[in-house]
Amino acid sequence: MPEPEQGVTVGQLLLAEYQSVKDEQKARIGFRDNLLYVTLGVVAAVIAAAAQAGQASMLLALPPVCVVLGWTYLVNDEKISAIGAYVRGELGPKLAALADPGGGFVAFGWETAHRGDARRGSRKVIQCVVDLTAFCAVPLAALVVFWASGDGGGLLVGLSVVEALALAGLGAQVVVYAR
Repeated sequence: MPEPEQGVTVGQLLLAEYQSVKDEQKARIGFRDNLLYVTLGVVAAVIAAAAQAGQASMLLALPPVCVVLGWTYLVNDEKISAIGAYVRGELGPKLAALADPGGGFVAFGWETAHRGDARRGSRKVIQCVVDLTAFCAVPLAALVVFWASGDGGGLLVGLSVVEALALAGLGAQVVVYAR
């Protein structure tokens, strides 16, 4: 008697896709969270170098680095949220329909349940403040120190204004993404 063919079910494919996107989400969360530590390290190193050299103009290195790290943080944070939305809106309902055609089963309930926490709003506000501080306020403070030092010529002052505008743009995006 011939062996029956081994096929892959739709449920197995959906579960494999779920595992794949959750693995990506987990990797992005780790990368995103490490960007805050990298930013703190860069800030400390630049401030220490500028103080040791007595050159306030060295602080001009902070804004572009913080903009790049902050934007990378935001992009990863958005993808993390998009993966969660995909699991809640696409994968979960498809798998639930396979498991319970009557419609009473909810797959991946945690993906929705944790979003209903009463303190979620305050955590999001606090995270927004942390992000704005790390990626925008600290490099803006470095620009203020540079401006107050009178250390730069016209070209460096012009550069610092462009950097301030980039920080303002990043700050606006941090607030937009927080919503």
